[in-house]
Amino acid sequence: MTCTQFLKELNDYLDDALDLAMRAELERHLTKCSDCRVIWDTTRKTVRVYKGLESYPIPPQLESRLLAAIARKARAAAS
Repeated sequence: MTCTQFLKELNDYLDDALDLAMRAELERHLTKCSDCRVIWDTTRKTVRVYKGLESYPIPPQLESRLLAAIARKARAAAS
């Protein structure tokens, strides 16, 4: 497994949504790759902190600006 493959599967790994074979392959990669181990650990900790936070509504003006920016990016990507 390459680091790129590991990163593609990281979300599912953290969500415990992988089959046993893929999970074992990712865990083998983690034992050999300190870079991916740091990414995994940092991401896992970030998710844990994020899940413990209260949610706050996005102000309507900010929501409008975010949606407009996303729409611009989507149009640019489609071009």
